Amino acid sequence: MHHRLSIGHISSHRTSLDPVGRANEMADPAARCSHTDRRFPSLSPTPPLRCRRGQNDRVTRARIVRSLAEAVVTMLAALATLFCASAIDPQPGSAVLAVVLCMSLSRTHLDRDLRGRLESFFVLPPVGLAAFGVSFLLAHTRWLGAAAFIIGMFVSIWVRRFGATASRVGSLIGLPFVAILVTPRVPTPSPTAVPELLIPLIIAVLALVWVTVFHQIGRWTRILPPSPQAKPEVPAASAPEQSSLRPVASTRMALQMAAALIASFVLGYLLFPERWAWIVLTAFIVGTGNRGRLDVAYKSVLRIGGAAAGTTIALLFAVHLGKHDAATVALILVAVFFGIWFRPLSYAWWALFVTLALALLQGYAGTSATLILLPRLEEIVIGAALAVASAWLVFPVRSRAVLRRRLADALAALSRALELAPTSRTAAEFVDAVALVEQVAPAFRALRRVSRTKVRPADWADALADATTPALALIDRGDARDATRRAVGDARRSLREPSDLTKSLRVMTDQLREDAQS
Repeated sequence: MHHRLSIGHISSHRTSLDPVGRANEMADPAARCSHTDRRFPSLSPTPPLRCRRGQNDRVTRARIVRSLAEAVVTMLAALATLFCASAIDPQPGSAVLAVVLCMSLSRTHLDRDLRGRLESFFVLPPVGLAAFGVSFLLAHTRWLGAAAFIIGMFVSIWVRRFGATASRVGSLIGLPFVAILVTPRVPTPSPTAVPELLIPLIIAVLALVWVTVFHQIGRWTRILPPSPQAKPEVPAASAPEQSSLRPVASTRMALQMAAALIASFVLGYLLFPERWAWIVLTAFIVGTGNRGRLDVAYKSVLRIGGAAAGTTIALLFAVHLGKHDAATVALILVAVFFGIWFRPLSYAWWALFVTLALALLQGYAGTSATLILLPRLEEIVIGAALAVASAWLVFPVRSRAVLRRRLADALAALSRALELAPTSRTAAEFVDAVALVEQVAPAFRALRRVSRTKVRPADWADALADATTPALALIDRGDARDATRRAVGDARRSLREPSDLTKSLRVMTDQLREDAQS
C-alpha cells in the first residue's frame, strides 16, 4: 500500500494520509529544489539557502492553511456549545468553560475515534464536577483549594507513566482545571433552572458532542484530514529507567509542575491576593508539555513577549474594555479565533491573542482592565520565571537529550520504513516521529541565533527535515538501495557521538536524494 505524504502534514503534527499534498509538493519548484540542486557538497552545515527558503515558505503556507481549517471548525463547535450553555446558564463563567473545553478538546483530538469519544464521555463529566468543587474551594477556602488544584494537575501528568490510555485520561483531567483559572467569578443574580452542580457536567458533554459533530463534518467535507489509524498500545514499562534513584520522565514533569504551582500559589496569595490566578496560569502554561529545560525557557520568552504585545493592543482597545455589549463579545471571539489560527506558527501569537481576549473578559468581573493590564504583565513575568526555575532545579531534563531520543526514534522508524517489505503503517510512523522532532526544534533554532557553539543541535533537526521529502518518496516507491539503508544505519550509530551527527545526517540526506532521483 502506497502512502503519499507531504511535509505539510509533518509541520501540523498529524499523521494523515493526503494524496493532494504530495501532488502540490511535486508541483512546487521550491519543494523540488532539495532533490535537484547538486551544486553543494554533502557535508555543508546547512542546505542551499534558496532551497531552504523555499521549503520554509511551503511549510509555513501549509501550516497557515491547515490551522485555518482547524480554527474554523473549532470556532463553529465553540459557538454551538456557547449557545447551548448560555441557554442553560447565562453567566459568563459557563460561556468561558464552554469555549475553553471546545478549544482543548479540538487541540487534543480525543474525538478522533470511538475509543477516544467513549473515554471523554465517561471521564470528562466527573472531572468537570471535580473541577467545580476545586473552584468552590478556591473561592471560599483558598489554601485548601490550591492544594486540591495542585494535586489534580500533578495526577494529570503523573498518570502518563501507565501508557497511552492513562495519558489521554490525564489530558482530560487538565481541561476543566484550566477553565477554573480563566473563568471570571461573577455573583449569580438569580438561580438557574438547572442545578448549579450539574452545569459543568452538561457543558462538558455538550462540548464533546459539538466538537465531535463538527470534526466529523470537517472530515466528510475534506476540510480536515481523515482520522489516523489507531496505534497499538505501547506499555509504559517498555521505556528503560536511567536510574532507580531518578524518577521516570512523567514523574519528573509532574514534580516540576507541582513545584511551580506551589510557588505560584504562595507568591500569588501573598503578593497579589486579588490577581493570583495570572501567576498560576502562566506557570501552568509555560510548564505544560515540558520537553526539557531549554524548551521551558523558550516558551517563557514567547509567553512574555506575546503577553506584552497583547497588553499593548488591549490598551488600544480601551474604549471597549469593561463593557458587556455585543461588540466586546465579538472582539473576544475574534481574538480567540486568531489565537487558534496562528498558534501553530508561534506560541507568541497564542499568548498575544489570549491576553487580549482575557483583558476584554475582565469587564464581566467588574474590574477595569486598563488599570490591571500592566500589573498583569508583571505577574506573567513572575509566573514564567517560576516555571523556568522549576524546570531547571527540580529533576531537570536536558533538552538535548530529548532531541537525541526523538532523533533516534525517527531514524529507527525510517530504517523500518525502508525495508524491502514495509508494512502499511511505516510511512505514518516516520512522519509522526519527525513531527515529534519538530516540536523540540524551535527552541534550538532560537538558541542557534545567539550561540556560537561548535555542536548545534538545531542542525540535527534541520538535516532530518531536509531528508524527509526524499525519504517519503522512497517509502512510497518501496525500493531503497542497500547504500541508502547503510547511510541511515550510520546516522543512527552517530547518535552516540554528537560531534559527528550533523555530518552523518547530511550524508544520509544526500544518499536519500540520490536514491529518490534514480
